[in-house]
Amino acid sequence: MPRAARIDIPGLLQHVIVRGIERRPIYLDDHDREDFLTRLSSLLQETEAICYAWVLLDNHFHLLVKPKTYTLASLMRRLLSGYAVTFNHRHNRSGHLFQNRYKSIVCDENPYLLELIRYIHLNPIRAGIIKAFECLPDYPWSGHRELLGKSPFRLIDTAFVLSLFDQRHDIAQARYTDFLADGLESPKGVKLSRGGKRVSRALNSSLSEEIVYDDRILGGGRFVEKLVAKEVVLSGNPEKAFDDLIRQVAEYFGVSTEELRLPWKTPLIVQAKAVICHVAVRCLGIKGVDAGKRLGYSPSAVSHAARKGAKLLNEDRRLAEVLNQTEKL
Repeated sequence: MPRAARIDIPGLLQHVIVRGIERRPIYLDDHDREDFLTRLSSLLQETEAICYAWVLLDNHFHLLVKPKTYTLASLMRRLLSGYAVTFNHRHNRSGHLFQNRYKSIVCDENPYLLELIRYIHLNPIRAGIIKAFECLPDYPWSGHRELLGKSPFRLIDTAFVLSLFDQRHDIAQARYTDFLADGLESPKGVKLSRGGKRVSRALNSSLSEEIVYDDRILGGGRFVEKLVAKEVVLSGNPEKAFDDLIRQVAEYFGVSTEELRLPWKTPLIVQAKAVICHVAVRCLGIKGVDAGKRLGYSPSAVSHAARKGAKLLNEDRRLAEVLNQTEKL
């Protein structure tokens, strides 16, 4: 049975798990790990993705990330392919390094963000690499050390993560550490390396009740329903979604859809086209050449405009809400 397509919409929290082919090691020494993290750090900055947690183990890694202006697939493709080429060359090997398909789980941010951070950063202990919690800050290949200010790597939005515990930096670090320690004592709950939390539509369950379930999603029933509905809109009929996008943007900027087809360079037209290019290419999966035909742009102009559009959406919260490109669904 074919596997379902990933849900890959910018603005969603994603728990990513990547394993070596046949569970073989993907890092043979510290040079490999440093190269991998340097690549990841650069790509996070370039794509404006937000990282909340990460950990490298011998044959796999975990990453908790929220892509903002690019899809997760574009980030992971560049990360994994670039690292694999260098790894193979350096170790005089050939062939695949990673499993063909990395695992990504879309997560409801409100109930699961902190739990996922804890789950990921406790992995070295659960894997038996670190024997005691007190030794966890000494493990160099985890975002835990970064949150404590002891790592040379800068992947995580540490200011935001620590602000979830306290506004005072030192107290936030202490409370974060206590939170992690509590995770070792508490009984196991939902398996955070899996999606598909089953939640009923109604409070009073019955045998005939329909169950909201999707193994690509970790979240409650309403979150699952809304996310799946949005996925259908984006993937089921991209041309219709593109038409709706053009109409919504035209209305927001107070221009006509016909004007957006003309090679005019008035500020409003340029801004509207930039937003359309970004959402169409990065979110709807429309090819740049096809978007260009609708907007009177060359493919290179579409790419340039998309970058401007991403910046406009980040700066204009109301516009993002109108286009339903907000972080929360």
